[in-house]
Amino acid sequence: MQRKGFFNKSWAYLFVIVPVLLQVVFFYVPMLQGFFYSFTDWTGLTSNYNLVGFANFQAILSDEKFIKSISFTAIFTIGLIVGEVVLGIAIARFLNRKMKGVGFFRTAYFFPAVLSTVTLGLIFKQVFNYGIPQLGEALGIEFLQQNLIANEKTVFWGVLFVALWQGVAMPIVIFLAGLQSIPEEIIEAASIDGATNWQIFTNIELPYLLPSLSMVFIMALKGGLTAFDLIYALTGGGPSDSTTTLGLLVYNYAFKNNQYGYANAIAIVLFVAIAIISVLQIRLSKRFEI
Repeated sequence: MQRKGFFNKSWAYLFVIVPVLLQVVFFYVPMLQGFFYSFTDWTGLTSNYNLVGFANFQAILSDEKFIKSISFTAIFTIGLIVGEVVLGIAIARFLNRKMKGVGFFRTAYFFPAVLSTVTLGLIFKQVFNYGIPQLGEALGIEFLQQNLIANEKTVFWGVLFVALWQGVAMPIVIFLAGLQSIPEEIIEAASIDGATNWQIFTNIELPYLLPSLSMVFIMALKGGLTAFDLIYALTGGGPSDSTTTLGLLVYNYAFKNNQYGYANAIAIVLFVAIAIISVLQIRLSKRFEI
C-alpha cells in the first residue's frame, strides 16, 4: 500500500524530470561546452586544444567577414521585424473582418508556416533562377529578366521577400488573436462616437496589441539574428558573401575552416547580443502595456 501510495503521488514528476534532463543534456551542457571552447583554438578534428584566452574575441573585431556579416544580419533583421509587424497587423485586421470565405484566407495565409524552410528555400531558388527571368522576358520587363538573388544589388530584397512570405504567417495568428480579444462594445462605442478607422486602430487596437507586438518583435529578432537554413538553401551566403548571416558565418568557420573555437566565440557574441536586446525590449514594452 505504501509503494502504491508513493507511486500515485510521485509518478507525475517523471513528466517533469524527463524533459528537464533532455534540456540539460542537449542544450545547457553543449552551451557551456561552447562557452569553454570559445577560449581555445580547438579545430574540432582532434581532442587537442590550447587555451588562448580572449584571443578569439579580439580577432572578431578585425575580421572583415564578421563585419560584413553583422552588417547584413542587422539590416536583414530590421527588415524582418518591420515587415512582420506591418504586414502582420495589416493582414490580421483584414482577416478580423466578418466576410465570406474568411476561413479560407486564414488557412491560406498560415500555410507557408507549415512548409520546411529548407524546402521553401530550394523552391524559391528555382523560381528566381528560371521562373522570374522567363516571366520578365514574356512581359518585357528588363529588371525581372535577371536572377535577382545572383545580383548583389537585388539579392537582399529577394531574400527578405522569401523570409517574409513564410515568416509573416505566425505574426498574423498572434495579432489576430490580440484583435479578437478586444471587446466588441469598445469598438462599437467608438464608431458611434464618430471615431475614424485610424483613430480606432491607434487608440484602441494598438494598445491591446502591445503584448503581441512584444512577442512578434522577439520572434523576428531571433529569426533574423540566427537566420541560417533559408539563407543556406537560397543563396549559400552569396553572391560574394553579401548574404552571409552570423549563423551561416559560424557554420562556415566551424565546418569549412575547422575553426571551432573561433566559431564558438562568434556564437557567444551573438547570444549576448540577442539576450541584451530582448531584455531591453521586454522592459520597454511593459511600460506601455495596459
